[in-house]
Amino acid sequence: MAADAVSWEGAMMRISVLTVPDCPNAPVVEERLAQALDGREADVERVDVGDPEQAARLGMTGSPTVLIDGADPFGLPGAHGSLSCRLYRGPDGRAEGAPSVVDLRRALDAVDFTGNCDCSPPDAADRGGRGRLAPVAGGLRAVQQVVLRHFASTGHAPVTEELEAEAAAHGRTAADIVADLAAGDFLVLDDHEGIRAAYPFSDVPTAHRVRIATGVEVWAMCAIDALGIPDMLGTDAVITSADPVIGDTITVDSADGHMSWQPSTAVVYVGQRSCTGPAADVACGALNFFTSRRTACAWARQNPDYTGKVVDQSNAEALGRSVFGSLLAAAEPREGRR
Repeated sequence: MAADAVSWEGAMMRISVLTVPDCPNAPVVEERLAQALDGREADVERVDVGDPEQAARLGMTGSPTVLIDGADPFGLPGAHGSLSCRLYRGPDGRAEGAPSVVDLRRALDAVDFTGNCDCSPPDAADRGGRGRLAPVAGGLRAVQQVVLRHFASTGHAPVTEELEAEAAAHGRTAADIVADLAAGDFLVLDDHEGIRAAYPFSDVPTAHRVRIATGVEVWAMCAIDALGIPDMLGTDAVITSADPVIGDTITVDSADGHMSWQPSTAVVYVGQRSCTGPAADVACGALNFFTSRRTACAWARQNPDYTGKVVDQSNAEALGRSVFGSLLAAAEPREGRR
């Protein structure tokens, strides 16, 4: 970096100027940005990019490239990472090596306008009100709860053999019950019919890590799942995640039933890409923590295949409790028992 990166607090806009070293248009962009901002608060950093792989990874499609909250407002469809000089067409039609002040101001205004984005709320998190608690019939709920308790005590999914005793108590095999739970989207299986996830837990790493008071660490399928784990287990926990746009850490400390968020401006985006299909496929990728409403909306602009809304802390906590709080409630008596 040619300039020190400044940490982004609250809802402040973050602007990155991606350039090759000594690009003559980099200071031109920065000067025009200062004019376009006209006193608006923003963190502006210049990032020197030295190879094509880094350019592709950061989203630089020519020098200089301007990213506002992680998005390129001047990007063209199909453009690839590049270290070549980039040209911009100004309001008068002339090609220049930097965006005009007018065009930069329009881009900044567009970000401010979408800073309070609010779309139709999806229902994938709670399955249209059906929740995540499996039916009692056929031993589904009993085996589901064994799976969840195993995750909570070990951090990993049980193998099928560890479920046989509970399944046999209901006159079935563990494989049959696991298949039924997967068909009902209570579990997600891997290519070998093993348990890859049992909402809210994942057996493979995700963006959302939860450290339970016992010291066990688990992966959560999504932000709402992570928020539901402390209430479901009736325990304290610390949730750690990262803003998908800027990479900053979000921490939620749940103690004695109260959650404290850092940063205090953090929110959750709740969305989905379609109305049908397993939540792991259609929703979990869009249920994320963000450091602010602004970065959540920036992510939404970058991922138009998802629809959803920004949810504040209290509503996100309530959603997590409502979906997962009852999953380990006492099951009904087993069939045939009094």
